Amino acid sequence: MEHTAAWRTKVIISFAAVYIIWGSTYLAIRVGVQELPPALFAGVRFVIAGILLALYARHRGQNFPTHFYEWRTIAITAFFMLVAANGLVVWGEQWVPSNQAALIVATTALWLAGFGVLGSQGQQLSRHTVLGLAIGFFGAALLLLPQNGFTLENFWAQFAVFMAAPAWAAGSIYAKRSRLTTPPLMIAAMQSLVAGIVFCLIGLAGNETARWHGSPAAWMALAYLIVFGSCFAYAAYMWLLHEVSPALLGTYAYINPAIAVALGWFVLGETLNGTQLAGMVVILLGVVLVSTAKPKAVVAPSPRA
Repeated sequence: MEHTAAWRTKVIISFAAVYIIWGSTYLAIRVGVQELPPALFAGVRFVIAGILLALYARHRGQNFPTHFYEWRTIAITAFFMLVAANGLVVWGEQWVPSNQAALIVATTALWLAGFGVLGSQGQQLSRHTVLGLAIGFFGAALLLLPQNGFTLENFWAQFAVFMAAPAWAAGSIYAKRSRLTTPPLMIAAMQSLVAGIVFCLIGLAGNETARWHGSPAAWMALAYLIVFGSCFAYAAYMWLLHEVSPALLGTYAYINPAIAVALGWFVLGETLNGTQLAGMVVILLGVVLVSTAKPKAVVAPSPRA
């Protein structure tokens, strides 16, 4: 299948958004949650982003979902990708540095490969892929090792960020295999609105409104996440999800950490110790092996009309 020059240009721009912007969102989240309560921080972000995306989608002539199946799919993917995955990262980054969070989330590509074997549309894992999975998870273990003896002080925050990866991967696989007629931009808008409402309800139930105040830096971080992290990068990801192969899309998982580590060091003075640096190298090696492996035949092909 041949693609037009306009399509290739759109792919390049979308990848640039996912690569660069998402690499910087870890820094923005870290800055924001140091002052603003996590649930309302995420809720306000996604509600405003969802409204903006929906207005733009309607301006482009896109209609709202009308079928129950589509709303159910949107709700399920919103729960896994935004409420669970993003929510765990936001909560965890109250204690976990942005560079370390980005490196832990790099294991998303490994989970994508692992979950990709499941179901009637699943693909068998090659030895190349299995080796990459094993190496990547070993790197994640190195990254989670405590610096000064084992302690539970920040372990649960690290573990929360770690669990964000399989949640995001599960939502992505489910979204990719769902056959929706609603355009990706409107899907992203509705997912953001669903997640934003859930986060706001959690924040209100937790009485986070009493802590809803912050410095200009915190508000700028929130604005950046709304406009760039959600309206641009997330919409670009949802479009790419249906346009390119999972292996190609998964390359963002080892570009984002490099950007996050550089920004965390430059802006917040974050550093990694020797064990964490080793974990970073091992994780990225595993992700590269998984992303470059050629998939085997589908396990149980479903009949096509």
